[in-house]
Amino acid sequence: MSHPPQVDSSGAGRRRWLWASAAALAATAGAGLAWWRTQPQGTEAQAGAALSELWGLKFDRAGGGELVLADFKGKPLLINFWATWCPPCVEELPMLDRFQRETPANGWQVLGLAIDQPSSVARFLTRTPLGFPVGLAGLGGTELSRALGNESGGLPFSVVIAADGRVIQRKMGQITPQELAAWTRSG
Repeated sequence: MSHPPQVDSSGAGRRRWLWASAAALAATAGAGLAWWRTQPQGTEAQAGAALSELWGLKFDRAGGGELVLADFKGKPLLINFWATWCPPCVEELPMLDRFQRETPANGWQVLGLAIDQPSSVARFLTRTPLGFPVGLAGLGGTELSRALGNESGGLPFSVVIAADGRVIQRKMGQITPQELAAWTRSG
């Protein structure tokens, strides 16, 4: 003979169910928040605003003088954010230097923005001269790179801007020769 299921009338079962429901809801909300925080938050809009302001920026140069970004408007441009204390940055600079020397007839211009102390950059450039302009962006360069799409703020970070002013590529990390070749075809 079967017996009907017993119902917990003490309320303990109901409390357990409420706690389990609350825990599941909290876990779902936490997972949703974690996902949302990893998603780009208006990167394209921010990059567009930063790009329009970019042309008004000027940076001191390690060897003296100013790097005026408006002078490069209308050219295909590769802006590389780097630092002397960043091994991948230092490793990719000779390749960027070769790229600059080999592509001037195509109108391409490489610009380096050093997120570093001016004295460190000056010493580095004395030992390792580069054939492209380098501006001293300092810590403010980190915010500029973030505004251009570098969400992590890491280095090296490069932005490729077509002659018509569109951002056509962003790269966090070291650039490869294959990427440079592809970018020149699309720019």
